[in-house]
Parts: sequence; structure tokens; C-alpha cells
Amino acid sequence: MGHDGRRHTRRHLLAADHTRHKPTYIMNPANDNSRIKDASRKVADKVLRSDSLIFTFLRSVVSSQAASWSDMIVRMVMFAFVLQSVDPFYRSNISVACGALVGGIVNCTINYRFTFHAAGQSVKAVIVKYALVWTGSLLLNMYGTTFTCEALSRWQFLNDIGFTPDGIFAASTLAVSLLVSWFWNFALQRYFVYRPSAFDPWAIRIVDAFTFKHKNN
Repeated sequence: MGHDGRRHTRRHLLAADHTRHKPTYIMNPANDNSRIKDASRKVADKVLRSDSLIFTFLRSVVSSQAASWSDMIVRMVMFAFVLQSVDPFYRSNISVACGALVGGIVNCTINYRFTFHAAGQSVKAVIVKYALVWTGSLLLNMYGTTFTCEALSRWQFLNDIGFTPDGIFAASTLAVSLLVSWFWNFALQRYFVYRPSAFDPWAIRIVDAFTFKHKNN
């Protein structure tokens, strides 16, 4: 056997030896399912329990949606069934007010337990602070939408491309509501409403004053 033949035989033997000692990986569906379940459990735990900005914001979106649907359902029930015999002006206003009240209660409750994990904070203080932020949000949405709509209505370019007054109002409402939701509602709820603050003792006194609760001397 020549030199080239011996070299070819040696390479063949080395390749055979490598193949013989190469580890064999066997797929185990049970282990794969277990890993998937563990990963899913970790993600779910982060979504539900993490206080990071991103996951807290995602939970706040869920809370806002629940509040919006509660508001809409109560509003429609009051308008369509409960207040049928009431004057149309008061019928509409009362329906909107009842829906907003129920939606606010739902949002505040879900945020307290689920969104911001505020269990242990004074409920009285949370109620007062939430009411203040909610009132500010209402005013910002009302006047912000009005001013934005008036400003956009003067922009001739929007009229030239076919924007109607209703379209301008809808765009103004959407833009203002998003800005207020992110930079007012979420920010103040995360860092003020559902967190201890120097305002808490004053908020508790306000609730006690309205409920006529006084300490016994």
C-alpha cells in the first residue's frame, strides 16, 4: 500500500472513531413541554407582578379598558332603560355621570389591587388622590380637546385635504386623550395616587371630615 493509501485509510479510521464517540441527542417531548411551561410561567409572573414601567403600563391599559367598558355599559343601560321618562338633557347628562362614576370606581379598584400593587396603602388617601387626578384629567380632556380643535380648524391645509369638522374633532379628541392618558393619568397614578406621599394625612382628614368620623378624646 502506498503512502496515499495509508493516509486515506487513517482518515477513514479517524472519521469512524469520531462518529462512534459522537453523543446522540434524543428529543424528549416531556422536557420540552416542561421548559415551555416554565418560560410561560416566568413571563406571566413578570406581567402580573413586575413593577417595571413597561409591565405596569400594560396592566394600566387592561384596567383602562375594563373601566371604559363598564362606563359604556352603565351609560347605555341608564339612557336606554332607567331614564326613559326623564327630560333628554338631564337623561344624557345623568347617564354620562353614572357611567363615569362606575368607570372611575372600577379603574381605581383594579389599579389598587392589580396595576400598581398598592395593597397596604391607605384606601382613604388613595380615593382622594384618585379623585383629584381624575378631575384634572377631565378638565384637561375637555379644554385640551376644545383648544386643539379650534387651532386645527384654523389650519387651512386640513380643510384643503378634506378634513370635516367632525374629523378634526375626532383627531383632537384622540390626540389629547392619548397625551393626557400617558403624561397625566399614568404618571400621577404611578408616582402619586398609589404611593405614600406627604399629602396622605391631609387626604385622610378630608375623608374623615366628609364622613363625620372624629377621634374620641
